Amino acid sequence: MPEFTYGPVELLLVGFEGERPGPEVVDAFRDVVDAGTVRLLDLLFVTRSVDGDVTLLELEDAGDAVGLDDFALEATGLASAEDIEELAQQIPPGSSAALLVVELTWAKNLASKLAGGGGVVISSERIPAPVVNEVLAAIAAE
Repeated sequence: MPEFTYGPVELLLVGFEGERPGPEVVDAFRDVVDAGTVRLLDLLFVTRSVDGDVTLLELEDAGDAVGLDDFALEATGLASAEDIEELAQQIPPGSSAALLVVELTWAKNLASKLAGGGGVVISSERIPAPVVNEVLAAIAAE
């Protein structure tokens, strides 16, 4: 069975008011990393001005200001300049977001075992939690 160094990676764009995330957002990042649910590979802060100009701030330059100075990034550079520019267009003008590059640690072992058995993931889709909860609530109300 092949042993992968990394499992599947996901880019998460998390919006927030102002130029820096509040303590609750920072705590949410910290909770999933500390629990081992994900491994943080990279973290960038992206601000889009009201004119649409994009400013990028690396974690190493913003860590102290947001309370994440103790975060160790495992593999920076996976989000390309094109990825960042494309994702930044989803940020409403005059607001900011954190771009997290996370390894889905729960899926690393699965990926290794699938590859060892000749299996491959053909497709993967994520349904956002608000959508899942809305649909299930509608079904339950029927």
